[in-house]
Amino acid sequence: MREFIQGLNPMVQGLNPMVLALMAGVFTWGMTAFGSLSVFLIREPNKKLLASMFGFAGGVMIAAIYWSLLAPALEMSTVPKWFPVALGFILGSSFILVIDRLLPHLHSGFAIEEKEGLKSSLRRTTLFVLAMILHNIPEGMALGVAFGSIPNNPSSFMTAIILTIGIGSQDFVEGAAVALPLRCEGISSGKSFHYGQLSGFVEPVAAILTALAVTVFQSIIPYALSFAAGAMIYVVVEEVIPESQKSGHTDLATISTLIGFVLMMILDVAFTQV
Repeated sequence: MREFIQGLNPMVQGLNPMVLALMAGVFTWGMTAFGSLSVFLIREPNKKLLASMFGFAGGVMIAAIYWSLLAPALEMSTVPKWFPVALGFILGSSFILVIDRLLPHLHSGFAIEEKEGLKSSLRRTTLFVLAMILHNIPEGMALGVAFGSIPNNPSSFMTAIILTIGIGSQDFVEGAAVALPLRCEGISSGKSFHYGQLSGFVEPVAAILTALAVTVFQSIIPYALSFAAGAMIYVVVEEVIPESQKSGHTDLATISTLIGFVLMMILDVAFTQV
């Protein structure tokens, strides 16, 4: 697999980073849609299944945050190395915090009265999809930074591909995690699939915009990498991990988180560090 990915490198050297970011974003959106297809196979999701799925997704994201974003940011930073990474991380998490406070959304399993963000009269289904869109914004940003930095650092191509695979795998989980609860609330399989895949559309958009920013301003790459990392860790801590734990199957959720972390770590280290 490593040889295959390396063989792609010369083929994409002439491609615009925004095109690569778009391709990666469309791939992860497709994985979200693929996961949403589960509503046609599973009528009522098992709580243990959802706990393990969210736990796995959280583990993958945590591993990607360090090996695919923070570690490269540290390598590219100038003295003092900690400053761009710390500043970008704080700004990224603060950015998602602001969106979390403003964007009307509702998490799975909560009553409509517990919706977050600004007051709105949006339907429960719409609010739920908006909650998952919030999850996907940092992932699209991470893809955009990874591919946007390739002209400045061609060796980062492998990291960008592995990051795409990792995000795609957890987006498959999130697609199912959006669609299945909607199906449980009585929404048809077709509409549940539609809303499930819709939650991933923001990733190509965020990827292109972020790739454009880092392409124009190459000096901000270490800040942008850590910005995406801060945004992702906010989502993991605020949303993904709590979602995995709330059903009561805490041990299963935790083990699934560890498995997701280890698999993403192996994938990243094996194909980018050797």
